Amino acid sequence: MRRTRATRTPLLAGSGPLAKVPAGLVFLLVIALFTTGVLVGGPLGALLLGVLAAGVAVLLAATWRVLAPVQRVGRVVILVLLVAIALKVL
Repeated sequence: MRRTRATRTPLLAGSGPLAKVPAGLVFLLVIALFTTGVLVGGPLGALLLGVLAAGVAVLLAATWRVLAPVQRVGRVVILVLLVAIALKVL
């Protein structure tokens, strides 16, 4: 049987400033920013999606050493898709 991870356990160990931010709040913020960027479109929408992509890039760079290769590939794919969508709405 597969062991499941407790929902309160952090995905990556750390005590940085983002460790105290509730995951649900971050999820809602990302969804709101993405949805607003896509629906608004144009330069403003592309800017919102660019801010989101910059945040993803910073988090990816900060966690790169502790991620498994498969996790790295998945996060890079998400980043590329986000940039492509930002360019598309522009």
